[in-house]
Amino acid sequence: MTNAALHVARTGLDAQNTKMRVIANNLANVNTTGFKRDRADFETLAYQQMVAAGANSDTENKFATGLNLGSGVSMQGTSKINTQGTLQQTNNALDMAIEGAGFFQVQRPDGSIAYTRAGNFTTTAEGVVVTSDGLPLIPQITVPEGTTGLTIGNDGTVSATLQGTSEPTQLGQIELASFMNASGLAPIGGNMLLETAASGTPQVGVAGLDGRGQIRSGNLETSNVNVVEELVDMIETQRAYEVNSKMIKATDEMLQYVNQQL
Repeated sequence: MTNAALHVARTGLDAQNTKMRVIANNLANVNTTGFKRDRADFETLAYQQMVAAGANSDTENKFATGLNLGSGVSMQGTSKINTQGTLQQTNNALDMAIEGAGFFQVQRPDGSIAYTRAGNFTTTAEGVVVTSDGLPLIPQITVPEGTTGLTIGNDGTVSATLQGTSEPTQLGQIELASFMNASGLAPIGGNMLLETAASGTPQVGVAGLDGRGQIRSGNLETSNVNVVEELVDMIETQRAYEVNSKMIKATDEMLQYVNQQL
């Protein structure tokens, strides 16, 4: 029974150590554009049923509660907290923030589509709008040479004022993708997310329609990490780790006593 206590405490150490890693990643990305914090979710491990509730205790009575012994805890998963980050004004037309739900679409080198909230876009030498890693925005927008002014509307309409002209020329329209379960998207690094069976298929369309947010040109969405909350979580996790460590020490002392005295 004492060996079982060692095992339970060990699962607690493993779970709290993993949670600390989640918190560390949140704090590391406190200044990452469009980053959404992760939350560690736990679940109990299997229970050993020693006495079933409602079982006969004698010929006339039944156990009211039963006896069930847990075997510890494990990390169930991590959940993305998709709350809105603060919009930070940059006055750069190609810096775009999404106010509300939705994701920008970018094309990966293998041709697949990835999704991101990071709207710090730029252009190539050919004028193609790309991410900082060079991945083109989908639908593709090309800014012509000689553009003196660029305007992006809240619905994603991109217009350019060309040298020698006064009337803006429409270059295209940026579309956003929304998901039934955005928390089910798989993060792959580089501020990119991939569609999964849990997220559902993307619903692509005009910004501001069908529940999709609006595009705010000249702004960037900051991380939604709250440093104070993360520090509080870190302290709680540290204390929980210490308690489980003390449980292992106490159990070890009990076993040592048994070996020496019995």
